[in-house]
Amino acid sequence: MTQDQAAIVARLLDRLKPKAKSLIVTVYGDAIAHHGGNAWLGSVISLVEPLGLNERIVRTSVFRLSKEEWLVSSQLGRRSYYRLTESGRRRFEAAHERVYRPSTRPWDGRWTLVITSGAVPAGEDREALRRDLGWLGFGQLAPGIKIHPDPDETALRLLLADSPAARNAVVMRAETLALTASEGLGDIIRSCWDLDRLAADYTEFLETFRPVWQSLKDDPDLDPQTCFVVRTLLMHGYRRALLRDPMLPDELLGADWPGTAARQLCRNLYRLVQAPAEQHLMAVLETAEGPVPEAHPSYYARFGGL
Repeated sequence: MTQDQAAIVARLLDRLKPKAKSLIVTVYGDAIAHHGGNAWLGSVISLVEPLGLNERIVRTSVFRLSKEEWLVSSQLGRRSYYRLTESGRRRFEAAHERVYRPSTRPWDGRWTLVITSGAVPAGEDREALRRDLGWLGFGQLAPGIKIHPDPDETALRLLLADSPAARNAVVMRAETLALTASEGLGDIIRSCWDLDRLAADYTEFLETFRPVWQSLKDDPDLDPQTCFVVRTLLMHGYRRALLRDPMLPDELLGADWPGTAARQLCRNLYRLVQAPAEQHLMAVLETAEGPVPEAHPSYYARFGGL
């Protein structure tokens, strides 16, 4: 890692101030999952050390992620190996489409409504269902009614299959008729989603990573470790904004929506650093069987093709 590259990493860490547990989730989701999702803890510690995480912090974070059923451990001799749980794997797969898909598809004017009021008894399960629907981008249309113009149906199906409250929820379709005035539609969008805050998040992402792109795009000797760190922080920063993004169709957003530029920057920088980053990952990470397996073919379909 050159002095200039070290400075880039230091600036990113200072600006993003990532929390250890969240950063490890990013590493598993972006880097380890497509290599089988299982790794020796000692190699994970080595992998994230350049991200400013020491052994004690990693062990504590991994223990907590196990408690939260993201990871599960197995012992082989004196070594601990951590892999994704089945529910953790499904959560990553649900997020995968949102994070790596190339663009939004044309909107057909239809809406998906999930109704929990009345049908679902009040309590922790109903609140968990509402919260999880929010993570999928659903907005609050009215008490007990969540709405989205174009949800990820696979992720929604997985959520409803996992939620104890979902068996009493009602899922419906609605259609925007030509009688609808654009002002009324705009009012619904603004009442259901905080797009001003989201736009500020995307603008901050652009201000953070545009200088990184400018610094690295013409570098003929990209350092693998630096590229791994940049890729991880890139996805950590992008995911921070994206997971609050309802992923509304372009037809419902302004022409100057900063989320569009953020996705383009993320795609371009990811493509730039991914090959050296993979080289570093393959050199450091270990499984119970030895070096990690090659990346799953789906990895190369990210952002429309790497």
